[in-house]
Amino acid sequence: MGNSLGVTLPQEVVEHLKVKQGESVVFNLSENRKVIFKKRPPVNIEGFDNDIDQDFLEGMKEMFNQYDNTLRNLADR
Repeated sequence: MGNSLGVTLPQEVVEHLKVKQGESVVFNLSENRKVIFKKRPPVNIEGFDNDIDQDFLEGMKEMFNQYDNTLRNLADR
């Protein structure tokens, strides 16, 4: 998985998160070496101009997936 490690979730966690294979899970690093994770919510594109095409949306999704932690750290500053 690139420069990352894969993680296996116990069935009870999968059911609690209501996550399916292929869906994304967001990990947030907390103090005291704790990790908080949740199912990534779907992107709501309501209100965007109709001129936005699917290629642009896919590019944005890829960027957010790649730089999720960086963007979250910047938002916390």
